[in-house]
Amino acid sequence: HIISDAWSNRIVIDEFAAHYRSRVQQEGEGQEPSLPALPIQYADYAIWQRNWLEAGEKERQLAYWRSQLGEEHPVLQLPTDHPRPSNANYRAARHTFTLPAGLVARLQRQAQSQGATLIMALLSGFQGLLYRYTGQRDIRVGVPIANRHRVESERVVGFFVNTQVLRNVLETRTRLHEALAA
Repeated sequence: HIISDAWSNRIVIDEFAAHYRSRVQQEGEGQEPSLPALPIQYADYAIWQRNWLEAGEKERQLAYWRSQLGEEHPVLQLPTDHPRPSNANYRAARHTFTLPAGLVARLQRQAQSQGATLIMALLSGFQGLLYRYTGQRDIRVGVPIANRHRVESERVVGFFVNTQVLRNVLETRTRLHEALAA
């Protein structure tokens, strides 16, 4: 992530494939593929960001997030088989599973009936699970977002990702529609 994000990976792979196809079709004649010209470079995006923040947006954003998240930032205390180390090493594991199609369809219908998306419903369920295991009411989850708000950035390779904090304050009897509304 020092130079690119997952969105950029697709751009690099697509351009590599275009170059490869061009070379194969031209039998090594050295023809370059016809790729659309980039309207901007990553440096342009960096300048836009800096100007945007210096124009007062930094203070507005900080004020907004302070009002949304408050001054206290509790650490999620998940029960584990050993104490949390004082020095974080950020090693992690991954467990992949697939939800049954019928369950996904029902969740999607339920979310849509609440004016929400499937990811919002799944995140609310995950926050409910975290509440159940920790007993902490204030559940915050960081979610990566693409952060490509301008069409000009869609074909640029770079690291645009930002992390959005999604917060929910839950109670013992919070139902899905209540969690989605929060």
